[in-house]
Amino acid sequence: MGDDTHGWTAAPGAAARARSVLAAAWSCAVTTEGTREEFAGAHTVTDDGRVLLEVPEDSALLTTAICAPRGEPSAVLEFADVAPVPVRDRIRARLWLAGWFSAGGGRLAFQPTRVVLRQPSGAVLVDPGEFATAAPDPLATAEARLLTHLADCHADAVERLTRLVDTGSLHGAVRVQPLAVDRHGLTLRIERVRAGGDVRLPFHAPADDLAELTERMHVLLSQAAAASCTRAPQRRRADGDG
Repeated sequence: MGDDTHGWTAAPGAAARARSVLAAAWSCAVTTEGTREEFAGAHTVTDDGRVLLEVPEDSALLTTAICAPRGEPSAVLEFADVAPVPVRDRIRARLWLAGWFSAGGGRLAFQPTRVVLRQPSGAVLVDPGEFATAAPDPLATAEARLLTHLADCHADAVERLTRLVDTGSLHGAVRVQPLAVDRHGLTLRIERVRAGGDVRLPFHAPADDLAELTERMHVLLSQAAAASCTRAPQRRRADGDG
């Protein structure tokens, strides 16, 4: 995809964000009437957002799914979006899917009829139709590896990127870590002794693969270098006024 930015926004919509959480999640919790089970590495997702779950033959969930009235909401699936880089408050979002299971082919297929996405900004009810047709962010499944590499091997680049952050937002900062990345931008977590905040650095155009992401990051770093040059004279003038 080129740099045509028609229809581009600086952040993913709720439906796309929900599908990204689902695409990247490794585990899920399933709650039915009277039972709650945790599953790790047991689910896959279809193109239309249905969840296919492999469960043991002795699982209470299997019995519940077979006996539940067809088409009626009978279960809630919960997915947590955990920041791959160690920070305070690592849960970036939670996704709840309410719906019903059907059994077949040795696994359970879950059809969501209600979708709720909770982020730090609050909870959003996502239209099931929009959820079904939305695509996850193209970087969602690679995000954990990308952010971990950035934090572990390029701490100097993270420091340079803080030059794009308003100096007031950096007041009292004790650590800055990469918190999230998607096709629209990079989010930094600014940690202070007792509190913290997040700052988003939008890309000039969406990145749909790793090559485009590399180019977008280089642009941000170039912008950071330019910002550093403009800040330095201001600091010198401020020092001279003293």
